[in-house]
Amino acid sequence: MSFDPNAPAAGDGVYGLPHSPTEARVVVVPVPFEATTSYGGGTAGGPRAILVASRQVDLFDIETGRPYAAGIAMLPEHAEVRQWSEDGVQMARRWRDQHALGLGDAALEADRDRLDGLCERLNRGLRSQVEALLAAGKLVGCVGGDHGSVFGAIAAHAGSYPGLGILHVDAHADLRHAYEGFAWSHASIMDNVLAHLPGVARIVQVGVRDLCEEERDRIAHTERVRTHFDALLTGARAAGQAWAEEVARIVADLPEQVYVSFDVDGLDPALCPHTGTPVPGGLSFQEASYLLGAVARSGRRIVGFDLVEVAPGPEGNEWDANVGARLLYKLIGWMLVSQGEAPPA
Repeated sequence: MSFDPNAPAAGDGVYGLPHSPTEARVVVVPVPFEATTSYGGGTAGGPRAILVASRQVDLFDIETGRPYAAGIAMLPEHAEVRQWSEDGVQMARRWRDQHALGLGDAALEADRDRLDGLCERLNRGLRSQVEALLAAGKLVGCVGGDHGSVFGAIAAHAGSYPGLGILHVDAHADLRHAYEGFAWSHASIMDNVLAHLPGVARIVQVGVRDLCEEERDRIAHTERVRTHFDALLTGARAAGQAWAEEVARIVADLPEQVYVSFDVDGLDPALCPHTGTPVPGGLSFQEASYLLGAVARSGRRIVGFDLVEVAPGPEGNEWDANVGARLLYKLIGWMLVSQGEAPPA
């Protein structure tokens, strides 16, 4: 049966597409891991929920044209990774509960160390997997899971594209040292990038509106980090500055090669109500897409991305997954446009 992009999705692939990973230009790697989540849970179910929701997304996009034509495939989840996540959640819960009561002991510290070991194992495996895909000429996006779950993907891209910048869209700065005692916490992902990936030239943050004083001080004194706080962006718009002008300032901070790390809570929480740590404020969907498009229009290349912290509703609510699937398609589309491989509509 021939593939009809105008018909309802008929296949089991992401967006109902028929491409195999070998055929596809863009390969999406699911990472169903959320062991360090510190507030709401459910993000380990994000990749699967996005896959299901993607099949009702129309394939023509008014901004990016026909991303599907390049070929998009999503790899199957690793059952082992999901088991690591479930085991890690239990370890983290025991450690937090006991420390809240002041009852920490050697056995609980061992739980923490085992969880960090699980995260390191995940990082090594994901980095190796993404490096192999990049070596095969693929464009790679990862779908988490919590934000800490994609460090291996960032590391793989940093190794392949020395001097790249990270466009980090997030409600949080994620610059905490070993948050809650966990070295690979979702709240420490950008701290780990600074500590372990010297090949990342700069982190440019957008939408940050929830951070601690230590993180604020690090931002002020770290040349490799430029943060465009949500409150200041909103204030400038209230004073009459156009979003296009603000975006131009953001994009100017980025080097020529860009990796996008997109935590869905960087959006208005009306778009992601079940994400683990929602915060009032944030970008609209179209503001986010305009930002990604501005990177492509500037002549910079988006070389890879991750989309994290999408959590399906506990009672089957599909709104978060619906938004996540559409945001994933925008990330793929603008990446292809930036690579000169898909003409915008």
